[in-house]
Amino acid sequence: MTNKRQAQILDIVRDKGFASIEHLAVHFNVTQQTARRIVNQLCDQGLLRRIHGGVGLPVSNQNLAYESRQGLNFEAKRRIAQAVFNFVPDGASIMIGLGTTPEYVALALAGRQNLRIITNSLNAASAFAHNPDVEITLAGGTLRPLDRDIIGDAAVRFFSQFKADIGIFGVGGIDEDGTLLDFYSGEVQARQAIVANCRTALLVADASKFGRNATVRGGHISDCQHFFTEKPIPAGFHRITDQFAGKIHVADDGRVQAA
Repeated sequence: MTNKRQAQILDIVRDKGFASIEHLAVHFNVTQQTARRIVNQLCDQGLLRRIHGGVGLPVSNQNLAYESRQGLNFEAKRRIAQAVFNFVPDGASIMIGLGTTPEYVALALAGRQNLRIITNSLNAASAFAHNPDVEITLAGGTLRPLDRDIIGDAAVRFFSQFKADIGIFGVGGIDEDGTLLDFYSGEVQARQAIVANCRTALLVADASKFGRNATVRGGHISDCQHFFTEKPIPAGFHRITDQFAGKIHVADDGRVQAA
């Protein structure tokens, strides 16, 4: 069982993904030796993982590295991306969030004309960079170098400056009741900023996201006007199918059919 200070440390690490011993010592106005002793207790409980110079989340609670995720379920992501390409018209203003499935969507949409792209993902921006008919506006702020994106307050402020026709975003996991999950609160904040500042919200997620154990709650499938996936919803998620069937589009090699 954690005390108040330990709980605060857990919140910091879940938000940032990593915290140095030096940062924690300054934040709590304690010596580095004391900070190290506290995080060692959390590591011994399996709540944190020792990393050189600080601590991070246990591997079981972390997302895979971005490059590893890019190659996972690539055919499912390609089908979803093609279906979204068929849905999105030329001339639209589009917010695109972070993640590998939105990146696949961006690669597909790069063939569209006269788009206005608003994104916090360098990967999505790069997908459009060779199309002179696409205008790209990219978030400023501190870059997550491994994921090549901007999250947190900077992304929220960025998206709140605009009102886009369409918002496209992925998710870390989907719970049985339709709750959307991610690995860091900054990812949730960025996703919710897209939902709040677009006219039509599109969730894109392959079937592996159903029941996936991401730890940060944020939003619900009901927040989206459309949900694109590549397989029928698993049987254990019947409440989603029963309540939100009109939102769900199952991609079949680029074509969509209602769930």
